Amino acid sequence: MSIKRSKQVNFRSKFQDTPTSGPFAPKPPDPELSWDEHMKDKESAVFAPYSMSVKYEKGALVEHVKFGKGVVVAVEAGKIDVCFKDGNKKLGHAG
Repeated sequence: MSIKRSKQVNFRSKFQDTPTSGPFAPKPPDPELSWDEHMKDKESAVFAPYSMSVKYEKGALVEHVKFGKGVVVAVEAGKIDVCFKDGNKKLGHAG
């Protein structure tokens, strides 16, 4: 003889949405800056050579052998998005 399990009921109403204002509202995404805006007032000495074995954080300045100077705009586990002059590129890192 087996025991029949009842379905789990979701008590959240289908009309409830996430709040659009207040302390529990999601943070709006940061406005995306162009490469020129990122590079404004940056000296060449502050750019670190890119290496896959280094862990990067958002806002880090890197210099890639092929793509040139860029800034890290997003960080994921093991991947970063870097804004270069010719567009955004996904690169690996030690994260």
